[in-house]
Amino acid sequence: MSFLNAEWRKLAMVNYLVNPKILEKYLPYGTVLDLWKNKCYVSLVGFMFLNTKLLGIKIPFHINFEEVNLRFYVKRVENGIEKRGVVFIKEIVPKAALTFVANTIYKEHYETLNMKHFWEQNTNQIEVEYLWKKAEIWNSIKVCGANKLYELEADSEAEFITEHYWGYARIDQTKTNEYEVKHPKWKVYNIDN
Repeated sequence: MSFLNAEWRKLAMVNYLVNPKILEKYLPYGTVLDLWKNKCYVSLVGFMFLNTKLLGIKIPFHINFEEVNLRFYVKRVENGIEKRGVVFIKEIVPKAALTFVANTIYKEHYETLNMKHFWEQNTNQIEVEYLWKKAEIWNSIKVCGANKLYELEADSEAEFITEHYWGYARIDQTKTNEYEVKHPKWKVYNIDN
């Protein structure tokens, strides 16, 4: 049985090219940066956790909630097999219990803040926005595009960003926490703004 099961819905992903050197201090032991066509990315990602279960049990008031995270991409070779994964620099959720569990068990970097989201879609358009409040200021990530899903294009930036199935967290200089993340191959919207 998986520790955590949930649906991830309406992911808003904004990807930034960065100098790989700035990520070196975050690299967990045994991992290296995973580059796409020699480009190093970090992603700001907002999404909804829906129907969340912890060890198969729905925890009241922790079933549906927003998350925003800042992450980058790594790989680890183990017994000749390359595992492509993500490292989270920061993850924001609206529930303190989620922060406690993630930081304690997975050695992640969660923070609890007030959050909200807006989804609006009609036949032609879709808008997805996630907001979080820090120091009395609302911050947000918002994407707008055509309301039509597409299959991921092989060897595209979108495929690179979404096709990572492991999570890695640095415990110390010689230890890394590794966990598998299973999800179907996603479809994507073309984003205009």
